[in-house]
Amino acid sequence: MKQFLFLLIALIQFTSSRAQAQEKRFSFTREKMASPFSIIFFHSDSSASNLIANQCFKLADSFINIYSDYIESSELNQLSLSSGSGRFVPVSPALIDIIKESEKAYILTKGAFDITMGPVIRLWRKARKEKQFPEASAIAAKMKSVGFDKVKIDTVTNSIKLTAKDMQLDLGGIAQGYIAQKVLERLYSNNIRKALINVSGDIAAGEAPPLKRGWTIGVNLPESEELQINKLVLSNRSVSTSGDMYQFIEHEGKKFSHIIDPKSGYGITSMKNVTVIANDATTADWLATACSIMPIKKAKRLAKKLRAEVLIAELKNGVIVQSSTKKFSYFYNLNTGN
Repeated sequence: MKQFLFLLIALIQFTSSRAQAQEKRFSFTREKMASPFSIIFFHSDSSASNLIANQCFKLADSFINIYSDYIESSELNQLSLSSGSGRFVPVSPALIDIIKESEKAYILTKGAFDITMGPVIRLWRKARKEKQFPEASAIAAKMKSVGFDKVKIDTVTNSIKLTAKDMQLDLGGIAQGYIAQKVLERLYSNNIRKALINVSGDIAAGEAPPLKRGWTIGVNLPESEELQINKLVLSNRSVSTSGDMYQFIEHEGKKFSHIIDPKSGYGITSMKNVTVIANDATTADWLATACSIMPIKKAKRLAKKLRAEVLIAELKNGVIVQSSTKKFSYFYNLNTGN
């Protein structure tokens, strides 16, 4: 009996090893939203892998056509055009779902994350492009259209009403993570679990690659494209980084980030990189944005509440000062690669 059991275990181990050996790594990258969109997974069939990847990219495109504020005909922009009309507008399940997620984030962050900041974000976007600091009166005027209290959600009819005039919803702080999560879930539905989705730095990781502890991911420090924190190793987790290293406007010796504080209407002036590890990519995305705005203690407290980990690296007088939740270091790795 013992000999039979030994042979059975050996056979199972051999079969498992053989199955793993048959799996190959497939990597697909296309440009989406003016940035690389990468899908990596392990599968045994190259033809099926190509077909599944194409399906995933089509899924991503369907979300982009709904959520983008750069596409004039997007459902998001069409909804914004209805602002101030006094009527509820029927919307797709995908749009109402992400708006409900955004409402949850707004409540949890006490307004630090607010998708109604679109008018102000567009003003600052134009200011950076033209290198012309916006007038205080212009910012104040745009802020009149801001506030999630002006968004009314009817879950019975799947419709939204924007109560103020000239509102513009902006999903830039949540949509990439949301899409990454949905694409990962699509792979799961195809029985592919060893996978990683990278939507311009918003990463959703599934199970670890064969014979690895996890997926190895590097995180940049403020104002550095090369210097990295120790690499992270993740499986069944998501990570997102938010910072103001590359998009800012300088005025009177200060750098104002593209990340706008919903309370003031001005870009944050602290030079931060915020990295969030969460159980899903949607949460990681919006939480990274919110933690860039919130005081460090409150940011860490919120991360803990959400069972997430956060690392805040801030540049002060040319020196990088780091603060993190206790378990963030558990995800550091020195040697493992993919």
